[in-house]
Amino acid sequence: MAKKAVVLLAEGFEEVEAITPIDYLRRAGIEVTVAAVGKACGESLLVEGSHGIQVAADATLESLAAEKKLESAAWDAVVVPGGLPGADNLAASAETGAFLKAMAGAGKLVCAICASPARVLAPLGLLAGKNFTCYPGEEAKVLAAGAGWKEDRVVADGNIVTSRGAGTAGEFSCAIVAALVSKAEADKLAGRLLLG
Repeated sequence: MAKKAVVLLAEGFEEVEAITPIDYLRRAGIEVTVAAVGKACGESLLVEGSHGIQVAADATLESLAAEKKLESAAWDAVVVPGGLPGADNLAASAETGAFLKAMAGAGKLVCAICASPARVLAPLGLLAGKNFTCYPGEEAKVLAAGAGWKEDRVVADGNIVTSRGAGTAGEFSCAIVAALVSKAEADKLAGRLLLG
């Protein structure tokens, strides 16, 4: 049975940090659902990124919740792109916060990149006692929460995977594939895509 991941998009997301995981995970055979955050059922599923690129989501977070498809048991991973104001828009969503806490509590993979580790995960307490990385300068918001910042491009600590920014999106995505499928599959994918 294929692994399932949901990628959360709010207005102002960083396009590279969203599209790269969507693409890489699908190449690895992972079933990916793109969920628009901050849009009501029936609204347009187009979400505009921080550089004006619009991406069509598969569903809204609200519609997934209404259809009882937002329980942590339905997913193996959640991916949280960064970008501004995208990360702040995700952080402002109570439904996003509840879902991320449920996923983390169930031991599911919670993956965040760029500003999102600091602005989305940390306020929820999800980085407490964990090693993490994020966009340079954002770590100051997290260190008081008992987390250990690393300068690495990608940091995996238990079920939390974090990364630095758009330039590390490929490595971030391969780390997710390694955690969900296998390191061998991630290495094969990286080779096909000429990473590193």
